[in-house]
Amino acid sequence: MTVQPMISARARSSCSARLAGCGREYRVLREAECHAGLCPENTYLAGQVSGDEPTVKGQTEAVLKKIDDLLASAGTTKSKLLSATFYIADIKTFDEMNAAWDAWVVPGNTPARATVEVKLANPKYRVEISAIAAVD
Repeated sequence: MTVQPMISARARSSCSARLAGCGREYRVLREAECHAGLCPENTYLAGQVSGDEPTVKGQTEAVLKKIDDLLASAGTTKSKLLSATFYIADIKTFDEMNAAWDAWVVPGNTPARATVEVKLANPKYRVEISAIAAVD
């Protein structure tokens, strides 16, 4: 596997610093913001957001759809998730976010997960999710 020259030198440098720990050659799957990086064994997804939906549940469902798409482009699926980190703007909305997660995650194959309350980059974002998945 080789590094694909799909992004700017600045973005590639940022992604390189984050993915250098894989100890092998890697490729960046999305341009500019480094949404995902693929090492031979794992796929690392940067925080994914969606501000188009008015509810935490709706945003969570939209982000999980994005994660499905990114995992597919890396040649893996949600059944191979190793960990997920949820950042939510208001911990009182945990149950709403968790309902979307429970409906999406593969039963009996849930990854390690952490959820933290944070101030997100844009007030329209209510949830952000990053994840790591194994690659076959």
